[in-house]
Amino acid sequence: MNTKKAKFSIGDIVKHRHFNFRGVIYDVDFEFNNSEEWYESIPKDVRPKKDQPFYHLLAENNEVTYEAYVSEQNLTFDDSSKPIRHPLVEEVFSEKRGSVYYKPSN
Repeated sequence: MNTKKAKFSIGDIVKHRHFNFRGVIYDVDFEFNNSEEWYESIPKDVRPKKDQPFYHLLAENNEVTYEAYVSEQNLTFDDSSKPIRHPLVEEVFSEKRGSVYYKPSN
């Protein structure tokens, strides 16, 4: 049985290894689950393999906030402890402790 594990968890603050943006993870796909058109739009020399976790982020750079879909190989932990400015953060998460956001408990 092939059990896939994700390196990152929902609520983790991460940054992209190659591009200048960071974000908080709000969902995980344990393998690629986006359109072929999106996948093919990635330049071939940096296109990630599909058989790894992909993460949905509430992302930001110095200018804008947006949602991003990023492969595990292109993420690293962001230990800056700075909050994420994305306007949906407060709708998805209830609090931030250190470099992790937490969802509301029911």
